[in-house]
Amino acid sequence: MVDRVTLYRAPTTVADADAIAAWLDERVDADVTVRGRLLSLYGDDLAEAFAEARVRSPGERQTGTTMLGVVRYEERAIEAPERAGGVVYDGLAVQRALYRRLPAEERSLSHLHVPLLDRVVGTWGDHDGRWHKRVHVLGQPAVVSVPGLYEAPAKPEGYYRAKQSSALLGGGPPPREVLEEEMDGEFLVADDPRTTAALEGYVLQAYHYLATGEAFCEAERCRLANPHRQPGVVAAQLREPAFCPEHAALYGQ
Repeated sequence: MVDRVTLYRAPTTVADADAIAAWLDERVDADVTVRGRLLSLYGDDLAEAFAEARVRSPGERQTGTTMLGVVRYEERAIEAPERAGGVVYDGLAVQRALYRRLPAEERSLSHLHVPLLDRVVGTWGDHDGRWHKRVHVLGQPAVVSVPGLYEAPAKPEGYYRAKQSSALLGGGPPPREVLEEEMDGEFLVADDPRTTAALEGYVLQAYHYLATGEAFCEAERCRLANPHRQPGVVAAQLREPAFCPEHAALYGQ
């Protein structure tokens, strides 16, 4: 039984951990609290762990390097996260590293930790021999990647057609605002004002997984769904109904 949930802020992002916690608190039978950025609280010796978790290339299973320059970069990224970016990390390796740094008395499965991270995480796909970006990695702690919300699910097909058409005309990629208008809000972009609302469902998934052992819901219109394309994310997380009938009985209001 999960009786405590602790969220950790990602202050360099637009994700509002306090708002997510308040939403979750209304729906689960657990004490929900919020702490500061996890990497600031427990990040004194994390630089080497992040360096070792770096994805080298999309098709290379081996990760990481302990080269001094890379470790120094990770140290600076922990101290000044606004300077980090452009790197994908092995989500399971990050999860293991963060778990080892949680207070020993808080590691049980009855106390779920959910760090909102300003890093992109991925998992290796044995089926196709490639790394895939993820919004979250379930477990303890449940790692939720804020930039992963924008980058992991594929954009609508019209987005890629619009980019290709603009490039063929010699104008380079169209401005973000033009793409958003053409796609009618069917995908999320960096610093999207809908970020907090969308992440509510992913944090609930973390709780649901630890509490029930069920990973995802197969229903497309349910906040426990895990779609692989952006229109599916918008439909599941931002449109009505919020839950399928089964999960509405657990979490609906």
